[in-house]
Amino acid sequence: MAGLVILMAGGAVAADKKGERAGALKAVVDCRAIADPGERLACFDKAAAALDAAEAKGDVVVVDRGQMREARKAAFGFNFQMPSFMTQGEKEEELTRLETTIASSRLNASGKWVVKLADGATWTQIDTEKVRKLPAGAPVTIKAASLGSYMLSVKGYGSFRAKREN
Repeated sequence: MAGLVILMAGGAVAADKKGERAGALKAVVDCRAIADPGERLACFDKAAAALDAAEAKGDVVVVDRGQMREARKAAFGFNFQMPSFMTQGEKEEELTRLETTIASSRLNASGKWVVKLADGATWTQIDTEKVRKLPAGAPVTIKAASLGSYMLSVKGYGSFRAKREN
């Protein structure tokens, strides 16, 4: 079963402590405690309508585990940790490599490679390794290396240390 995270925006604050729930979700869950079936249904209807309206306005964002994994993948190369409310209920999986393809590449004014990947991420060479032209469509692997650095490798073309730009 897919996990679910609800984020509250606007004046509300996202719950970031274990066990706390966002207000709109808590209102729905709290309806279960009502013994009278008619009152419980009315409570559910009211709370569900409020949750739906908050989501439609953008005050609540509902994200499943698959979307969270995609967000972590999209953030590969940036040195920050996802807030705990975005990983609630699952082990934080450490992403140590990314495999994709090159959309385009060019040498910058300093003679360093700037590589744009298929997902739109841009990586810039930070070492002095000489690498021959990197063609669009070539498969690329980026691996986490020592001391927070990354190695960008294109089989048959070479490897170099790189940093994520966007």
